[in-house]
Amino acid sequence: MHVVGFCGSSGSGKTTLIERLLPLLRERGLRVSVIKHAHAGFDIDTPGKDSFRHRQAGAFEVLVASGQRLAKLREYEVAGAPTVHQLIAELIDCDWVLVEGFKHADIPKVEVIDPARDGTPLYPDDPFVVALVTDAPEALPVPTQRPVFARADAPALAQFLLASAKRHEYSPE
Repeated sequence: MHVVGFCGSSGSGKTTLIERLLPLLRERGLRVSVIKHAHAGFDIDTPGKDSFRHRQAGAFEVLVASGQRLAKLREYEVAGAPTVHQLIAELIDCDWVLVEGFKHADIPKVEVIDPARDGTPLYPDDPFVVALVTDAPEALPVPTQRPVFARADAPALAQFLLASAKRHEYSPE
């Protein structure tokens, strides 16, 4: 399994970039999973639906399954954020895991930067940032030797990830 994170401020284009990468990796016959960091209190089930009602009634986990998909909802008994490593352990084996958010995780990451809206970037001080995505490389606040890709150039980023797959091999903590 290979793992790469995508970090950057809200609205920087992480989701769109992952959305463009997924079919490029899938067309190579790769099984790709995504882990997305969300803010507290998010919901994926709808009020009134059975899964929502079971969760609201106090279920620790609710598993919803059909012939086409499975979803697992878990309520933490004590508030706390799971680590990216705990979440990866929840996945069925796959070729690649694309992790959105978790900007301080100790996994290789691609930082998505919009210099017009972003504050302090991670790449100057974070050794886990392996590449940058920006449409304004000339506006980066600190020069870098890391590869820099344009937002629209998902094919080049996919090629970089595949060519550097060894660097992204994941071994659990």
